[in-house]
Amino acid sequence: MNAPTFLVDIRPAAPREAEGRIYGSSVNVLEWRLDPRSDARLSIADRYDLRLIVFCQEGYTSSLAAYALHELGLLNATYIIGGYKAWKEAGLPVDVPDAQLVEPEES
Repeated sequence: MNAPTFLVDIRPAAPREAEGRIYGSSVNVLEWRLDPRSDARLSIADRYDLRLIVFCQEGYTSSLAAYALHELGLLNATYIIGGYKAWKEAGLPVDVPDAQLVEPEES
């Protein structure tokens, strides 16, 4: 399978800014932006065999988004069980906000 793979973060901006994001993921891309038939599609969405890995905070909303992508014919769409939270808890790489990089002051 030579289809490109994309991670798609569907969380709102606030959680991404507060908790970080998975490095290299696309942000907040809705279904019509990934549908190869759509006039509003992203340039990467030019084929139906794309491998799309959708994630939200805990995996619930992204499971529905992956289903919607299947309905559009993007049959290689899936989601991360447990979402960003599970990814981060597993120690997988993330981009953390600058505020989280600052050492807390001692009292």
